[in-house]
Amino acid sequence: MRRAIVLLSMSLLTLTACTPKNDGSPSASSSTPIQSPSSGSSDEVPGPGVPKVEHPIDIAHFKQAPCDALTATQVTQLLGSGVTPKPEVKGEAGPQCRWDSPHVSQAGVGVIFTGVDNRGITRVYNGQGKEYPFFKALEPIDGYPVAAYDASGDQSSHGNCTVALGTSDQQTVDIDVTLSEENVTKKKDPCVAARDVAGKVLANLKAGK
Repeated sequence: MRRAIVLLSMSLLTLTACTPKNDGSPSASSSTPIQSPSSGSSDEVPGPGVPKVEHPIDIAHFKQAPCDALTATQVTQLLGSGVTPKPEVKGEAGPQCRWDSPHVSQAGVGVIFTGVDNRGITRVYNGQGKEYPFFKALEPIDGYPVAAYDASGDQSSHGNCTVALGTSDQQTVDIDVTLSEENVTKKKDPCVAARDVAGKVLANLKAGK
């Protein structure tokens, strides 16, 4: 148990016990709107000022097996041992998986293959200052655009951040994390942590199945 706690305190992504531990059911990020998929025309993307995804990734497999977005080894490195993946292929915001640590309340990482529309990261860019009062374009990962956003405003002081990773002009993958209480106290940036996880997810998506 002590070893697990040490791992969790050292991990960049271990969550703080700021809210009661949930029942283990995966849930959509508060950043991601829940709505019926739209039939937006593909020629609407990318929108003005939105980075284009030059090399789209086929993520069909991961929509059927969302927990393959992170390997078991990666999850252990991020959250410690004993973490059980919780998939929800028919999640309201899209196929998703959540990993919650049994050692720290609300400790976990969520990955959502967003299905709210087919406008990709254009949806996030167009929502800045409107649906998403918090928006921050981050450094791309291997040429793939990344942006932090939240419908509830900037949650970084609470250790929370959600990033959208563009895998094509029509599709994003959302990664949400919350830092440990210790890392919040140290003023670690949760969006840096979320981008780090997004890099791991991207590598797995590119490797395919």
